[in-house]
Amino acid sequence: MWRNIASNALTLLIVLVFLLAGLILWGKTQYTGPGPLTERICLEVERGTTMTAISRKLKAQGAVSNDLIYRVGTEYAGLNDDLKAGSFLIPEEASMAEIADIITRGGGSTCGTELLYRIGIAGMRLELRELDPQTEKYQTVAEHNSSSEEPQPEAFSEARGAADTRYRITMAEGVTSWQVMTALENIQILSGTVETPPEEGTLAPDSYELRMDDTRQAVIDRMQEKQEFILSSAWEDRAEDLPIETMQEALILASIIEKETGVPDERRQVASVFVNRLKRGMRLQTDPTVIYGITKGRRALGRGLRQSELRGETPWNTYVIDGLPPTPIANPGPESIAAAVNPADTGYVYFVADGSGGHAFSETLSEHNANVAKWRRIEAEENGD
Repeated sequence: MWRNIASNALTLLIVLVFLLAGLILWGKTQYTGPGPLTERICLEVERGTTMTAISRKLKAQGAVSNDLIYRVGTEYAGLNDDLKAGSFLIPEEASMAEIADIITRGGGSTCGTELLYRIGIAGMRLELRELDPQTEKYQTVAEHNSSSEEPQPEAFSEARGAADTRYRITMAEGVTSWQVMTALENIQILSGTVETPPEEGTLAPDSYELRMDDTRQAVIDRMQEKQEFILSSAWEDRAEDLPIETMQEALILASIIEKETGVPDERRQVASVFVNRLKRGMRLQTDPTVIYGITKGRRALGRGLRQSELRGETPWNTYVIDGLPPTPIANPGPESIAAAVNPADTGYVYFVADGSGGHAFSETLSEHNANVAKWRRIEAEENGD
């Protein structure tokens, strides 16, 4: 009898072991296999929350099929104490293991609210945006111009106090270093001062992610490192027989190109005009250099240039100096830098606005005068004269 009991017990034990092994294998498959999500969601992880609370939220949002398996899996992986506060984009069919990795590996939020600081020619504008997880496109929910006398909407203060808010700064092509410095001083999440004011032209116009512990100097350093890389890379691929000898001269020329045209397809043509003029010993005679000599990049001129200003002697006025000015007049983007070192092959030495937002180019003075006369007629028609 005891032998039968022992045999039955052994059989039962073997069955239980197999059942347990099967259960573990099934649970592992559930944890690592594709999840039930049919579309992306934005999961908010609040500061101080627990993995248990997150598992219930995931179950409620249809991201996991079994919250108990999710909790057991994260416990076994040792992730329960690694939760990061923020908002995280969970892709469709994400497995439990992938979701656990997304919300514990660190880094900033990948969805939810973003506070964007746009540094443009006219100043800085703040935008509060929400990311739509389905389209992965931002929708602006509030705006504020930093130069406005109106107070910031309360939504901005609320966003700055939220753990899941992302911060980003975008710098437009053609802004000056002084404009960037002024903007950074007004960004409240940054700390410290700029130890070394950046020289004109040394900052790369681009989009940069910010963190609450960033210093203003660190942001400037990132901008300078990127511009140095862009400039040195372009310089290595420069065309032969250029009338510029150094990367600094290329940067100066690029800044003039940046301020002369906002039409991307024109940059290499505008560059060819200045390169041809330099080769022939002609003065560049470009208005943006006159404006920079007046404002030093610290404000918009806000009006047309006077004849006395075109004749005024400043180090930057290319109507009265030969060759390039001593410094850049703005921070050029990569396309203008590329155009400066690889201009179009043309015979152009003149250009003037054509009334459509672009320019009319010419090789001779007579052609240029005809283009100028045409532009003046367009101006007169627009002014009702």
